Amino acid sequence: MAEDLDALLDEVETKFCRLQARGAVGKRDRGGGEQAAGERDRSTKILTKAVIDEEDIEDIIKDIIDESSFSKKPMKLKSKSASPTSERNSVSIQAHGKSCCPVYLGGSSTPRGVGTNISQRTCDQLRCTGCDFHVSHYNDYQWDKSCDYLFFRNNMPELSKLRAKMIKKKGTRAYACQCSWRSIDELTDLRTDRQLRWVCGKHVE
Repeated sequence: MAEDLDALLDEVETKFCRLQARGAVGKRDRGGGEQAAGERDRSTKILTKAVIDEEDIEDIIKDIIDESSFSKKPMKLKSKSASPTSERNSVSIQAHGKSCCPVYLGGSSTPRGVGTNISQRTCDQLRCTGCDFHVSHYNDYQWDKSCDYLFFRNNMPELSKLRAKMIKKKGTRAYACQCSWRSIDELTDLRTDRQLRWVCGKHVE
């Protein structure tokens, strides 16, 4: 690039000197003066463009050098190891999301909680998959035989309206959602009643 620039400068200098020599002899007319001026302008533009091109090339070389040096720098990646906080949260979710297996229903004297084969407790977190409603239960009550689907559909879970068909009976527990209802007085495995669509909604201890 430097050699081309030197050659260009020599060419400009030669033309400029030649024009001066013509002026000294006095053979230059007005038209020749305009032509010489045009040649000087073109030479100046060529010289300026060459300088700009050289600066652009230097900038490109500098960018390439910077990119090369950046690529050589090793990138440090954070190890995605599980933090103590996330581990504690995971343990907490498992501890506070226990489900009954199997699910038991029972009378008012049966203890409530997470039911297992060993710890036979009645589930108090029942939810119906049919009406997507929480299953309410009332100790020492049973449902009147005249209860029907529309009664629970219209009145659940307002206790003041449900009392109209609740009969007091010690030891019995009345269960109901918006589509099903039962009166239970002893420990019962929910799997024995295939008409009910109740499941354990998980217990928070």
